[in-house]
Amino acid sequence: MEKPRIPQDKLINHSKFKAFTQWVHKHHLALALVVGAAVVAIIFIIAMYSVQSDSGSPFFAGTKKPKEKFYSALTGLEVADANAVKAPVAGVIVENSPNARPQSGLSKAGIVYEAVAEGGITRFFALYQGNKPAKIGPVRSLRLYYLQWSTPYKASIFHVGGSANALSTVRNGKYHDIDEFSNGNSYWRANDRRAPHNAYTSGEKIDQTNTAKGHNESVFTGFKRADGKPAETPNATQIAINFSGPLFNTNYTYNKESNTYARTLAGQPHNDAEAGQIAPNSIVALEVNVEHRPGSREGYEDVITVGTGKAYIFQNGVVVQATWKRDDESAELKLVDAAGKDIALNRGQTWIAAFTPGRGSIAWQ
Repeated sequence: MEKPRIPQDKLINHSKFKAFTQWVHKHHLALALVVGAAVVAIIFIIAMYSVQSDSGSPFFAGTKKPKEKFYSALTGLEVADANAVKAPVAGVIVENSPNARPQSGLSKAGIVYEAVAEGGITRFFALYQGNKPAKIGPVRSLRLYYLQWSTPYKASIFHVGGSANALSTVRNGKYHDIDEFSNGNSYWRANDRRAPHNAYTSGEKIDQTNTAKGHNESVFTGFKRADGKPAETPNATQIAINFSGPLFNTNYTYNKESNTYARTLAGQPHNDAEAGQIAPNSIVALEVNVEHRPGSREGYEDVITVGTGKAYIFQNGVVVQATWKRDDESAELKLVDAAGKDIALNRGQTWIAAFTPGRGSIAWQ
């Protein structure tokens, strides 16, 4: 019997299929690798579709961005967001006569300026931004140089009266003047101390006052900041800054573990009444000159805050001798090295002590 004949078109297709199967058999390893790679790629793409970036767009539209960080211009510490960076600053004049001790709220300030107010008695200008303590004081009278130091911070100024030149300046419309005499609700008088050592304010009252007066932000550059790290070979672990006499002279002892400086005043630990011993992260000592206060009794002087002078920066257990510069009363205080470059201060509290050579002194070991 005659064998059935395969149609020509089917014969051609059969030959092609046979050739294809032979090619697959010959290249099966390479083909498996190609197919495997394709499967892995498809799985990767599907997985990436499920990964969202911070903006909500799929991963394939751009790699996931790291969360942006924000830092306080006052302290260099990380804050929640851009609004916290611009939070209004408040400056409070805090008394330091023996009857005012222990003070409240100093340990929580971002920056503290310390200088002689009169008769050798030092006084503090404490700057706050963001979270503030529940009690700050005793609050005392303003001096012109504290006000001049405050200018770049766009701060509201909390004080109880002041020298004639300070009051005329703070009331010229360029400052946020929060004098107790015209803003009584921003303060209270404590019962456990006698006047004038008993005026206090608080973080809550500061925030309420700023909001009521429309003081909603403070925009400034601030000191250059860096993460602190204890030095391997410290050269300044004991610091003595003398302002006038035993009741107002200060010492600092470096603590390597916390990378801070425990402060003593008049030979005793300088304690915050609510928070224990004060221990700033950085100490800056400025050599300053003084001038007679116009229109005042003989002996009343003001610190000169514009110009240049020697500065001593203590942090990480070491001292750096530098220069302070301030071009005018609206300029920020600059701390520069021999090349004129800004020196970075450790993040956290900075304590700035202004003393007059010949009347005061500085030493370390």
